[in-house]
Amino acid sequence: MSPTEILIAMFGGLTLFLLFGLPVAFVLGGLSVLFTVLFWDSSALVVLVLQMFDTMHSEALLGIPLYIFMALLLQRSDVIRDLYTAMELWFGRVRGGLAIGTVVICLVMAAMTGVVGAAVTAMGILALPEMLKRGYDARLASGTICAAGTLGILIPPSVLTIVYSVTAQVSIGKMLIAGIVPGIILGLLYIGYIVLIGIFRPHMVPDRRDTPKASWSQKFSALKTLILPTMIIVMVLGSIFFGVATPTEAAAVGVLGAALAAFLRGNLNLDMVQDCAIGTLKTTGMILWITLGAKAYVAIFTGLGGADTLFQLLEGLDANRYVVLALMMLILIFLGTVLDEIGIILLTVPVFLPVIQFYGFDHIWFGVLFALTIQMGYISPPFGYTLFYIKGTLPKNISMATVYRGILPFFFLQVTGLLICVAFPDLVTWLPSLMR
Repeated sequence: MSPTEILIAMFGGLTLFLLFGLPVAFVLGGLSVLFTVLFWDSSALVVLVLQMFDTMHSEALLGIPLYIFMALLLQRSDVIRDLYTAMELWFGRVRGGLAIGTVVICLVMAAMTGVVGAAVTAMGILALPEMLKRGYDARLASGTICAAGTLGILIPPSVLTIVYSVTAQVSIGKMLIAGIVPGIILGLLYIGYIVLIGIFRPHMVPDRRDTPKASWSQKFSALKTLILPTMIIVMVLGSIFFGVATPTEAAAVGVLGAALAAFLRGNLNLDMVQDCAIGTLKTTGMILWITLGAKAYVAIFTGLGGADTLFQLLEGLDANRYVVLALMMLILIFLGTVLDEIGIILLTVPVFLPVIQFYGFDHIWFGVLFALTIQMGYISPPFGYTLFYIKGTLPKNISMATVYRGILPFFFLQVTGLLICVAFPDLVTWLPSLMR
């Protein structure tokens, strides 16, 4: 078979098996073995083994189980519930205040845990019933939670960022810090949209000025709940930014901070640690299997000439480099609706890297655009992962069609955020350039 036919067969087989609902890791690994035996040589299977050993010896990937363990500890420590109570006291009487507070909490959660499922599920349980009870439009409430909950993909500490950095062979620390400003920009876009909805469509956002007013002493007392999250954020991100610790070491520091937060709240016990450890083992095991399968798939794909063929096709377009960039972004958005972010990175980054280098794009900047597009895929109807995270928390009277309609304005806000980062790359590269 020609390289072009192999390219079509490999991507066609991948798409077909994924549509049947088979596990991603086994589809990737199985296709790798099949195509190696059929189109290369059975002795070339040693390439797959070498790829697996190379992955298992990667020290950079050690940060992943630590960040997941930190997220699970924080999820079980009730820190998020206290944060929501504080935001309710401060913003509860402002038109759209609970929705704005939800965005702020998701920003804080993203900076503490970087886990999308935890943020969306927690806000679906805590914030959604409160917003609906107080008269918020179901579309706005669900859309806010789905969109703000995905900020953990972008804002450090993000597991996606670590996997991208290892795959693209760029600085993990710089990639983590590069996501801060774009993440804040997205958060501000969401808040601005909520404020505008309150002005121009007041029926979607209740007027809460008639609710009992919290005293200043209550408000300032509630701010105590910000101490632990702020401490953890400073410990993790500050140590990376100032060069005090590597990202992996910062992850260990974050685990210590999360354990301290749970201890101070009286939630730290042996059963909790055991449950969090088992949850970490399951999640890390899933990520590792996908990583091994994707590494093998990409190795065979490249060895059979598929990557070179794809690069030649893109080069043969003779188009402006930003047109090629837009094409890559569209591919990522589509893949984000059917694959998890780890699989997308491991499949596409090795293929896209020669294209990025050929057109002279900055790897850190492209990495942030990569995360933004995957974020868009996560909220894209009908298969975006975030939409299914929130499904389990929806009341019976709210359908998924309502969620789909609610998420569309936020999808276009993310397109706006992506275009801002494309037009002003210094917004992405400024903070990493200041790192020690």
